[in-house]
Amino acid sequence: MAKYHLSFILVALHLQLLQAQKTIAPVKFRMERIASEAFESVGVFDVNNDGQLDLVSGSFWYEAPGFQNRHYMGPIQRVDDYYDDFATIPFDVDRDGKMDVIGGGWFGKSLRWRKNPGKEGIWPEFLIDSCGNVETTRTWDVDGDGTLDIVPNNPSQALKFYRFENGVFKKYPLHTTQGHGLGFGDINGDGRGDFVSQDGWLEAPAKPLEQKWTWHADFKLGQASVPIIVTDVNKDGLADLIVGQGHSYGLDWYEQTKTGGKMAWKKHPIDPFNSQYHDMQWVDIDNDGENELVTGKRLRAHHLKDPGSADPVGLYYFKWNGESFTKMVISYGPALEGKGTGVFFSVADLRGSGRKDIIVAGKDGLCIFWNEGN
Repeated sequence: MAKYHLSFILVALHLQLLQAQKTIAPVKFRMERIASEAFESVGVFDVNNDGQLDLVSGSFWYEAPGFQNRHYMGPIQRVDDYYDDFATIPFDVDRDGKMDVIGGGWFGKSLRWRKNPGKEGIWPEFLIDSCGNVETTRTWDVDGDGTLDIVPNNPSQALKFYRFENGVFKKYPLHTTQGHGLGFGDINGDGRGDFVSQDGWLEAPAKPLEQKWTWHADFKLGQASVPIIVTDVNKDGLADLIVGQGHSYGLDWYEQTKTGGKMAWKKHPIDPFNSQYHDMQWVDIDNDGENELVTGKRLRAHHLKDPGSADPVGLYYFKWNGESFTKMVISYGPALEGKGTGVFFSVADLRGSGRKDIIVAGKDGLCIFWNEGN
């Protein structure tokens, strides 16, 4: 009986080992270069309502399934080596059943939307607001009504969001100023989403559209990423922060602790050796039921004047192992060999494989990293 009992234990241990190996095996990605354009933003949505996801980046949309048939949408202002197109957000603004796109940029100092004409031709552009320099823009459900709102990162301008009401975007200013970097999530566990900025966090009141939001200057995050990710990294019931340095070296997570009900933040390095972690996503990339951090280096931000600008570029995902993050390299090398992220990248299952692919734009071109599983 002891012999059989030992065999059972050995088989059980072997199965556990196989499962652990399956769980931690890195995902394999295959890179496909779609275009050599230097737009820094790419969105993914069904442009022509054929049931397939297309790519939208700058002046063009790329038709699924091959993405080689590209369609001109209209000119984008160029200033030096920047195109003034710092976000690509799908949104049916005119409610005609065709997905439009919301963007905007630093040089035009505005939020804008472009109308999907539903046929070949120029996408007419309309102003949402002259809100000041837009580092990039994100969408979050700020007021908890189940609808995404538009939130630009406007360094040195008021922190605000735009709610779509009766066919127009209504502006809701929340705080006098914001810095470089922006995030959103429930910081204090009261069930309401709060904002995180460079120098602190903004607490949501019970009635976010009517009452005053409360500022807490609890930390200094530097020239932080957009987004700053709010999530419970170590699963202790408290929201933590994941922060990249958009224009310098560093990628860190800030652990929230509480002593006697007082909130504090402990900084933990994830990757101090790479710079310009400007955009990131917290998403399950290996289909194990747990989210991973997907991010990388942005090429030639600030005209090669940022620390680390001349370093190789890369795209990575970081897996939480229960104590720290393990770095998985998707792409790495000199520009045009390795691939960076741009300022706004997308993650989506482009071919219905059940696996999430990564789509990245940037001054080093537009590429798809096909997720081939692990």
